[in-house]
Amino acid sequence: MAGNGSYLKKHSEALVKDVGIEAACEVTGKSKATLGRYYSANEEHADRFMPIDAVAALEKAAGYPHVTSAFAELQGITLSYDATRKNDGDKGGVNSDIIALSQRFAMLMSEYSQSIEDGVITVNEAKRLLKETVALQQVLIDMKLNLEEESG
Repeated sequence: MAGNGSYLKKHSEALVKDVGIEAACEVTGKSKATLGRYYSANEEHADRFMPIDAVAALEKAAGYPHVTSAFAELQGITLSYDATRKNDGDKGGVNSDIIALSQRFAMLMSEYSQSIEDGVITVNEAKRLLKETVALQQVLIDMKLNLEEESG
């Protein structure tokens, strides 16, 4: 676990530095010393890690989800990060999500219809279908977040 702990501490430090130490203190409500302990390589702080709510708050303010990516890498998971999308849950609620879901599904079906017309789905057609599938998945993620927020 020592290797994983060190890896997570390095990414925690990168996250704090991405946001900036002063801003990180404001976002988390933690002092500079406390934040420093979370990523310190000193033996006395080896078992101290940043709380997950602080990670979430910092990653929302950061340019990149450093710790989330580190967690994924340690589990052998590959994430796809889209810097243009932030899951703020502030996109109009579930009704807007249903409309977006219907529109995205219609686009996927249109793309599929065009692709299967000749009985063969080419590599380029498969790429377009994949792009539409990922867009549909993103709408579902937003919808899930909105539903979780509304249900308390």
